Amino acid sequence: METEILKNTEISKAVEFLADGKLVAFPTETVYGLGADATRPDVVKDVYAAKGRPSDNPLIVHVSSPEMVWEYADLTYKPMAEKLMSKFWPGPLTIIMPIQPGSLSKEVTGGLSTAAFRMPNNSTTLNLIKTFGKPIVGPSANTSGKPSPTLAKHVYHDLKGKISAILDDGPTKLGVESTVIDLSTDIPTVLRPGMITVEDLLQVLDNVNSDHHKVAAGEIPKAPGMKYKHYAPSAQVIIVDDTNDFTKAIAEYKTNKLGIMATEDVLSTIPDAEGQLKFSLGNDIYGASKELFAGLRGLDGQNVEYILAQGFPEADHGEAYRNRLNKSAGQKHFEK
Repeated sequence: METEILKNTEISKAVEFLADGKLVAFPTETVYGLGADATRPDVVKDVYAAKGRPSDNPLIVHVSSPEMVWEYADLTYKPMAEKLMSKFWPGPLTIIMPIQPGSLSKEVTGGLSTAAFRMPNNSTTLNLIKTFGKPIVGPSANTSGKPSPTLAKHVYHDLKGKISAILDDGPTKLGVESTVIDLSTDIPTVLRPGMITVEDLLQVLDNVNSDHHKVAAGEIPKAPGMKYKHYAPSAQVIIVDDTNDFTKAIAEYKTNKLGIMATEDVLSTIPDAEGQLKFSLGNDIYGASKELFAGLRGLDGQNVEYILAQGFPEADHGEAYRNRLNKSAGQKHFEK
């Protein structure tokens, strides 16, 4: 199969692929997603196959309007959900709710009675879904477990020959996946942190549980990224929590081909050295979040053995970055 790269104006061609039951990668403000007709179980199965994704890992249903959600979601949750939609949609917030019986297949829900819905803040994809006329599933458009794609070329690297097309809209703006909130619990619960924080959600909801649920053995996760290893390059990632420790960490790993990911001010203090590759995370947590996956992919593509990555505290939008980085590193932090 040849994978076509489509311009962001070629919506009609992307719609034709979707209507024919083909897979099309699409842009969002967070990462690129892998799109397929959410109402066709046979097509949704192809998404799992293309990604190499476990079939009990539910998919996010992407819509072009809040109205599209209520064709599938339990209307009991409409008042609470519409408060969130009014404030944060279109945007990086995924909302989990019980669905109307039989409205979506087990291939979409992972066999659960709930589904996850999102309206992305990207005009190209909103136009795509609106023109298609039906919701599309949209897990990250990458090989399962690898760093998420923030450029069309990342998608092509992982999925060329496995999907029909990639709708190219340039680099994504945020770089980490959406916040996931579950409304089906007694207290609305954040299952995956993102750039919309608990503090943001409390502007709309009376109470939010921020203790991320740990998935037990044999339990089906309600949202992506909860159960399986994620965001991991081939190189071992090591988190350097204190930027003053970079010198010690570099000394420990200098015998290996080494990648270093840090902000501009930190990189400026690190002398260039043979076998050492640097990647800039910008100037702050927002830049770091945007560039995290691109950095992991870029350094991994140069066959480094270790990647030393700057840690950030969870405050001030650092939670999403730290969550993804911890999973990519397998929780491995540099110890003095």
